[in-house]
Amino acid sequence: MLHKKIAFSLLAAWASLASADDKSDVYQLTKGTFDAFIKENPLVLAEFFAPWCGHCKALAPEYEEAATTLKEKNIKLVKVDCTVEEELCKQHDVEGYPTLKVFRGADNVSPYSQQRKADAIVSYMVKQSLPAVSILNKETVEDFKKADKVVIVAYIAADDKASNETFTSIAEKLRDNYLFGGVNDAAVAEAEGAKFPSIVLYKSFDEGKNVFSDKFEAEAIEKFAKTAATPLVGEVGPETYADYMSAGIPLAYIFAETQEERDTLSKTLKPIAEKHKGKINFATIDAKAFGAHAGNLNLKTDKFPAFAIHDTVGNKKFPYSQDDEITHDLIAKFTDDYAAGKVEPSVKSEPVPEKQDGPVTVIVAKNYEQIVLDDKKDVLVEFYAPWCGHCKALAPKYDQLGEAYQKSEFKDKVVIAKVDATANDVPDDISGFPTIKLFPAGGKDAPVTYSGARTVEDLVEFIKENGKYKASVSLKEEGTEEAAPAASEKKEADKKEEDHDEL
Repeated sequence: MLHKKIAFSLLAAWASLASADDKSDVYQLTKGTFDAFIKENPLVLAEFFAPWCGHCKALAPEYEEAATTLKEKNIKLVKVDCTVEEELCKQHDVEGYPTLKVFRGADNVSPYSQQRKADAIVSYMVKQSLPAVSILNKETVEDFKKADKVVIVAYIAADDKASNETFTSIAEKLRDNYLFGGVNDAAVAEAEGAKFPSIVLYKSFDEGKNVFSDKFEAEAIEKFAKTAATPLVGEVGPETYADYMSAGIPLAYIFAETQEERDTLSKTLKPIAEKHKGKINFATIDAKAFGAHAGNLNLKTDKFPAFAIHDTVGNKKFPYSQDDEITHDLIAKFTDDYAAGKVEPSVKSEPVPEKQDGPVTVIVAKNYEQIVLDDKKDVLVEFYAPWCGHCKALAPKYDQLGEAYQKSEFKDKVVIAKVDATANDVPDDISGFPTIKLFPAGGKDAPVTYSGARTVEDLVEFIKENGKYKASVSLKEEGTEEAAPAASEKKEADKKEEDHDEL
């Protein structure tokens, strides 16, 4: 009986840890309770947070709502205060806040990288609790079709082994994104108006469902799923931006300052989005909250509504004239011309410097290819933003690095350069500042991104290891480096910068 008493005591302890608010359905764990809780519960979502973190505060009500919804499904949500449980957070490799991880026992841990909204958390965790493909019958198929915003059901004969295996492989790959079900009963398929073999994507928006009846090939099914699951006119925000950027097709932005105006424009331009479905994504964006992003598309940031198409793969921008009205006919023509290759991209560039007499070569859009793609040189490029505190802290070290190479035997083989990525269009994928990349001679199509400490010595070692010329330079013995900031100083710096809103 002893083990039962211990288990009961642990359950009581966990219940008491719900939070200071007795109504909370989020369990707050400590080093003393975390391991046992994870062991006793087959599926847990854990948030590692800091009380001062603004993003954590924004997540809190969404996380609480998700916990309440998931309670009836016996899926637990927990949180750990990393300012108190420093050792526990270090043990789980927490480097920023909030960090969310999915636990299936202590040895099966994966990051949660979906949207930080209650419905997204619920949707994701429900998917994690189910098999990759749920086998459906006449009693369960109707409820399953409404279980999420997007569900995908395959209607396949039980003896069609090849089609079943192909669909299961796609379900395993995309299970984090969608719910997958399977129907093998011919009578159920007939009642649903489906034929063997076919796939139906059911959704709570737009036309309600899409049907795939082509040959069962994995690549075609995956493309169908991603295209059909994307709203004709969606919404760009911090939670969806990465998905749109990784979709592999251009994104048409519709900037407007009010929800009413966004809804009106969405309705007006929806037929255009439908015509270009699968080739161009369309989405509205809140110009009051994210109007500054218009500047990244070479639009004015004080004149809305506005429209622009972004070639996300080539990072080319096609802004629609802000002097013209946004109407169905005008945007339809602009989009058709863009699709036909008749619209020239807009290139934002600072003037080309008359002289390059500093230790670091200055890059702008108009001289980017000339400098970065010089195939005879290893070129280290810092992509920075003028407002970035970490970029400002790096500047004197980066100048020192440039000076060291200028005075070395490698001065004609290694270039230390920088570009203001907010004032110049660059073809590279830049998700944060500073981003540092090395474009080695003879390998310009495979730049190497730097992820080490921002010290002169480490940058020299990076160039030596990844450049064609294995170039190393000697540094001054005194005054070469500043001490790396203590963890508490870095935390405070991050805290000060986190209020900056960006997509």
